[in-house]
Amino acid sequence: MIERVRSLDWAATPLGAAADWPVELKTTVGTILASDFPAAIVWGPQFTTIYNDAFRPLLGNKHACLGQGFDRIWAEAWDTIAPIARRAYAGQSTFISDFPLTINRNGAAEEAFFTFSYSPLRLSDGTIVGMIDTVMETTASVRARIQAEVLNHELGHRLKNTVAMMQSLVLQTLRDVPDRGAVAALMERVAAMGHAHDVLLASNWAAADLRVVAATVLAPHDPGDRFTLHGPPVTLGPRAVLGLSLMLHELATNAAKYGALSVSDGHVTLDWRIHDGELALFWRERDGPVCTAPARTGFGSRLIDRGLGRGRVSRRYPATGVEVDLHVPTAELLDG
Repeated sequence: MIERVRSLDWAATPLGAAADWPVELKTTVGTILASDFPAAIVWGPQFTTIYNDAFRPLLGNKHACLGQGFDRIWAEAWDTIAPIARRAYAGQSTFISDFPLTINRNGAAEEAFFTFSYSPLRLSDGTIVGMIDTVMETTASVRARIQAEVLNHELGHRLKNTVAMMQSLVLQTLRDVPDRGAVAALMERVAAMGHAHDVLLASNWAAADLRVVAATVLAPHDPGDRFTLHGPPVTLGPRAVLGLSLMLHELATNAAKYGALSVSDGHVTLDWRIHDGELALFWRERDGPVCTAPARTGFGSRLIDRGLGRGRVSRRYPATGVEVDLHVPTAELLDG
């Protein structure tokens, strides 16, 4: 593009002979031609365009358009981008991410996506005489994200079907088991895992916020304002999400059967904080029936004691209500 700019007959364009260009235009042209970042200068009322080598791939078969008007080069999209260009000419910069445009650069209309900035260009006296367009095409990444969202939605649909099938299989397999309470507890644990996966699906299986996980798992146990959640944002990886979901489900189930949630005035507080490289989480039940320690340790208690699979869990049973403390090194929270 340096050679093309040097050899073009600029006298035949609205900019006039290159020797007569203002120093600001010469300097800006030199800057973008030396840059590896896609950029174009749009100068004057006719939107005369000068672009660099990195900008050329964005043009497709339009690449031989040096010195033409920006409005002509992108005629098929001009109605969309003209207001943004006019804002730059009025002195207002604009930055837009993943902006969709229908363009024709290879002989057919196509939808493409761009992250770009239009910024005003000024002479030394402050007069606005054009704009600079710095741009990156993001079509591939946007399409990949859209595809991932479609696949994630399909995965979520299939997972829900799988959980429903698991519940059906459990019911059919255990239909003759006389202890229906145990069957119901198993069904509820499967549902709790399903809720945890719903949270992970919403975040593309990458991570989830502790508050969102807690609110999702506890919602079925809360007929009103029976829970108070308090703590800073904490990001959990998939393993921690599943572990916390099962732990909170067991705690809430026990509270509903024997503890604070078994009476109308009972209340549960869940507090957490990060301190000395650890997540410290505290479950406190209040205003329920007089609390006593369980006579035996069942599977639910063992699930609680597992915590997030790592760390330390302590359970206490003062008369005022169940208290459970969880301490987990923060380095373990994002382990998938």
